[in-house]
Amino acid sequence: MKTWKKVVVSILGLVALAGCGQSKTDTHKVKLGVVGDDTRVFDSLKDSLDKEGIQLEYVKFTDYNQPNQALAQGEIDLNAFQHQVFLDKYNDQFKTDLVSIGNTVVAPLGIYSNKYKDIKDIPDNATVAIPNDVTNGGRALILLESAGFIEVDDKAGITPTINDITAYHKPLKIKEMNASQTARSLEDTDIAVINSGYAVDSGLNPTSDALFLEPVDERSKPYVNIIVAKKEDKDNPIFAKIVTAYQQESTKKVIEETSKGASIAAWEQFGRK
Repeated sequence: MKTWKKVVVSILGLVALAGCGQSKTDTHKVKLGVVGDDTRVFDSLKDSLDKEGIQLEYVKFTDYNQPNQALAQGEIDLNAFQHQVFLDKYNDQFKTDLVSIGNTVVAPLGIYSNKYKDIKDIPDNATVAIPNDVTNGGRALILLESAGFIEVDDKAGITPTINDITAYHKPLKIKEMNASQTARSLEDTDIAVINSGYAVDSGLNPTSDALFLEPVDERSKPYVNIIVAKKEDKDNPIFAKIVTAYQQESTKKVIEETSKGASIAAWEQFGRK
């Protein structure tokens, strides 16, 4: 009888050990591509993802030209840095099949200056820096139109170029540059159109430092930031859990804090994906 008890105890011990080993095996590491160093929003998901056995590993990029290529080539599993218009242009240009699996935030563009305190003070022939990629550059021109500086051809849609400017209400000298450089250009330009993430990274507060901030309304839908995967992974259940963990009330509070009130939770206004 004692021998049988020893056998049973041994079997139970092996099962327990197997269970411990299985929990480690079930930890899913997901490489997430981000632009910049600020990962505080995704950091806030750690407890929720730990319960699901998911661990995020950040792969950081310095500009918008790298994360989609890395995703398409399988160097990362997901990325989170862009809006739908940017993704559509990338897929069209490079013949890739990257897809959105969830909405994150809407991050307004802003017009900033180190020299002027009011948009009305901007002089004629002011030098303005805008992003040089098609989508953010076009968005910047539309913002300059909203601020009353220029008019752009409606036929250009949401991606106008400098060639689509039909009128200058105030003469401007427009300099195109990588979006990551626009904040740094403030020392050498009169004004700069800066993406919210880069503005915050450079110490600017979009809600108080921007001379003019992009309004968030139905026209903002194409600029909703998204989590992106390869097409074959669009229904990956692990990735779906990451999206679910992101789209919760506690994340919304972190977004408000880290963006200094400039970014809003996109899933509440525009749906989860």
